[in-house]
Amino acid sequence: MIKDIKIPEVKNVTLAVARKLNSADHFEWRVYLINNNDEAIENTLVASKGYGHKDGEEQKTSILRHFLDTIAPNSATLIELIDPAVFHLNNEYWVSYYIGTQIFDKRFVFVPDSIREENISFIKELEMEGVLHS
Repeated sequence: MIKDIKIPEVKNVTLAVARKLNSADHFEWRVYLINNNDEAIENTLVASKGYGHKDGEEQKTSILRHFLDTIAPNSATLIELIDPAVFHLNNEYWVSYYIGTQIFDKRFVFVPDSIREENISFIKELEMEGVLHS
């Protein structure tokens, strides 16, 4: 029965959208997966998409899929670049990974306009400024 299936809680894994100045003095925005576990996470799949409305019209982005082999304990890895032109959308990241033989998955959503100046803080794991998913 479905009630007998144990779904483990995702702990110590989160996402961040961080910015970095490039050589042309413009910010490049990137999405990172942060693993704060004392164990590596393996065979990580990330599906990303944007969806929402602007000026009364539905908008959505393509679905991008990424495979990240092994993410070391207490480290972070780049998932993708993100264009500020989609910050007004829901930016969803569905993350699935293994620790040992146990599979974990979680949906992270940066809601519309959550990636903005007043929400930016220093992210110690990345040594960059950005928005950390709560």
